[in-house]
Amino acid sequence: MLTRRILLRIGTTFTLALAAAGGLQAAPQTPAYQAMMDALTRAHAAVVGVQVVAAEGARSAESLGRERAGSGVVIGPDGLILTIGYLLLEAETIQIVTQDDKALPARAVAYDLATGFGLLRPLVPLRGVAPVPLGSAVQARAGDSVMVSVGGEEADVTMARLVSKRPFSGYWEYHIESALFTSPPVRNHSGAPLFNERGELLGIGSLFIGDVLGDSRRVPGNLFVPVDLLRPILPELERTGSSAASRRPWLGVTSTEQGGRVQIVRVNADSPAQSAGLATGDLVLAVDGEKVSTLEAFYKRIWAHPNPDDEIRLTVLQGAEVRQITIKAMDRMKTLRRPAGI
Repeated sequence: MLTRRILLRIGTTFTLALAAAGGLQAAPQTPAYQAMMDALTRAHAAVVGVQVVAAEGARSAESLGRERAGSGVVIGPDGLILTIGYLLLEAETIQIVTQDDKALPARAVAYDLATGFGLLRPLVPLRGVAPVPLGSAVQARAGDSVMVSVGGEEADVTMARLVSKRPFSGYWEYHIESALFTSPPVRNHSGAPLFNERGELLGIGSLFIGDVLGDSRRVPGNLFVPVDLLRPILPELERTGSSAASRRPWLGVTSTEQGGRVQIVRVNADSPAQSAGLATGDLVLAVDGEKVSTLEAFYKRIWAHPNPDDEIRLTVLQGAEVRQITIKAMDRMKTLRRPAGI
């Protein structure tokens, strides 16, 4: 049973959000408004907390910690849960926390490097939890009211605005063509589902972002991975644990864009980049002889190689010297301990 506090929060916050937009689309006490509240209540009922302890010595613990907590949402009639994948990296134990505070063991089903999604499934049946319908962000527009739902001990709902949809390049060798940006920010965003007014799932929470507008105004908010990216690969994820797009070259660098150049800000220990002599502060000028000036171009040129272990030639500026560095890339997943179940 949902607590009265959560039910009141859904109704109050969504009413205020709609009113702030210049008038309610569906006024309280009308059938349309009640249908909206019922849909959002059902959506929140499918949200769970996700608690993970990573394996001893896990490489990912350096940046994510061994103990991780976030949210997930039931998307399948068999209890399949969608969350953000970094919660599951090198997991030793996984448990979910339901709306009635029951802690259930779970196993990892998939981690998809290309999209960032993670799938898990409880080891005992979930009772009384209906899966949420998958929506689409294609028709979503800037200014739309959306609901962010958090599970677990800090279960709550927050109303937000969809601020923009645009490509996103992450510093950790990650790029998606369309990310969802919302504001105001939600603190417990990891794996939190994003719902539209019909209670349909639009995306899964990934990051806090300081500039959701992508300009100089510095409006804080969150980035959500759109569920549209899940639809075509879901059967493959359940069958193999990842998508074909995730099996791509990985260098092991953290990078940023600086004045039209790609700068290396960190080189992972024991990574292909470190072995080849790439160093913090290096500026990447070209990949395989093709000039790159953005993270997107940098990544896409690397991923154009057909095999994860291909050799990749970088032109880099190290200090005052331009050098050619050849890196034998590798499959990122081979550097990580696989959670039991995948």
